[in-house]
Amino acid sequence: MTDDKLSTYRRKRDPGRTPEPVPDKGPLPQGNDDTFVIQEHHARALHWDFRLERDGVLVSWAVPKGLPEDPKQNRLAVQTEDHPLEYAAFEDEIPAGEYGGGIVRIWDRGTYTCEKWSDREVMVVLAGQRARGKYVLFKTRDKNWMMHRMDPPPADWHPMPDLVRPMLATPGEMPPDGRDASFAYEMKWDGVRAVVYVDGGRVRAMTRNDLEVSATYPELRELGAALGSTKVILDGEIIAVDPETGRISFGALQHRMHVQDAARVRRLVERTPITYIIFDLLYLDGVVTMDLPYEQRRERLDALGLRGPHWETPPSFNAAGEDVLAASEEQGLEGIVAKRLDSGYEPGRRSRSWIKIKNLAAQEVVIGGWRPGKGRRTDTIGSLLMGIPGPDGLDYVGHVGSGFTEAMLDHLSHELLLREQADSPFVGSLPRPVTKDARWTDPELVGEVQFAEWTGDGVMRHPSWRGLRPDKSPDDVVRET
Repeated sequence: MTDDKLSTYRRKRDPGRTPEPVPDKGPLPQGNDDTFVIQEHHARALHWDFRLERDGVLVSWAVPKGLPEDPKQNRLAVQTEDHPLEYAAFEDEIPAGEYGGGIVRIWDRGTYTCEKWSDREVMVVLAGQRARGKYVLFKTRDKNWMMHRMDPPPADWHPMPDLVRPMLATPGEMPPDGRDASFAYEMKWDGVRAVVYVDGGRVRAMTRNDLEVSATYPELRELGAALGSTKVILDGEIIAVDPETGRISFGALQHRMHVQDAARVRRLVERTPITYIIFDLLYLDGVVTMDLPYEQRRERLDALGLRGPHWETPPSFNAAGEDVLAASEEQGLEGIVAKRLDSGYEPGRRSRSWIKIKNLAAQEVVIGGWRPGKGRRTDTIGSLLMGIPGPDGLDYVGHVGSGFTEAMLDHLSHELLLREQADSPFVGSLPRPVTKDARWTDPELVGEVQFAEWTGDGVMRHPSWRGLRPDKSPDDVVRET
């Protein structure tokens, strides 16, 4: 048999520039037509190459998201050129600039039984270490095929949930003497909460109020490549560091939070890179882990070794709460979170199993109005009128006029004018000095302030603005104690 089947493969590769096998022209070797290999290929876009031995070559498809595990879903498979049989053992790095440049690793290899083979349909039963079961590939158009799993997945396998809302901590005090062995203690990170879904190397990041922010934080794409075929749902916090102080800064993150334009995002990635702090594991390769105790979830998370240029899994500490709180204060962090070791993950709920203990008095607020500025701020906002939702409506908790940058004021002015309304959204009467020149807004925007203490009449003393919280909705705001 001639080797015409490899002419396209040979034309695309220079044996002097790539470590891939490029056999000499000649008769094709004959095997048993029963070998398959799946290679994880970190090329320009991560994908999996599925190859079946057939008539002296490896008939090949590129599967962007990997083999389907659920019979209810199909996966795109793009047919590529036939490869030589030697490619079934290939693992190496194809140099950048060459065809298919990137790292190639064998994901699985084994034997298969062919049940049907035609120009439009291929049905096989795989017997590998990771890929086992009956699959069919059927042609749809040109080089595009679809891949379908025909037999049911293992009984303990579950599909990845589409949406998991984050579990929330309850404000509180340190467990007794801070050394309660039934708790673990973590730093409280000052950023944007995000649940991250990784499937087939693709990353989707969702905030607390169900906004997808994957495009806002493109650094997270590299996490997908690092995880490869591992499918996970992670819970964590997106943070940024002030380049001048070297400390975590919510203000620095503000520069990134509101930007959607791709060109501006690219510039900000260089100026203000982010890090995803990972502290929980909610799904792993077919297993929903949310019902497992926190202690077991952390063990599985730590075993993944997720540390990279833009993501980190910080430690949790057992029975050392007071020491962890002191360390958080030294590092300029908000505080810590005490997490009960035997607690499951409660999606979307504010739970007593997680207790947040703060160094700083910080409070999320709903903006109900503003007052014009004076002096150099005559043409912009002088102060914001803040509220917290109560049983009867929006309760007034004070006004804040410090902590703003010019960029913050410009952005706030635009957003508030879009929402301006004639009537006060607050329940009850407000002090006359506040209302005499106040302008009202639809109470949709959530922000965050630091303050000294609560006064006897429920107003914040000496508040300072920290920034808007587009990741939160008014329903998320509760009075911190």
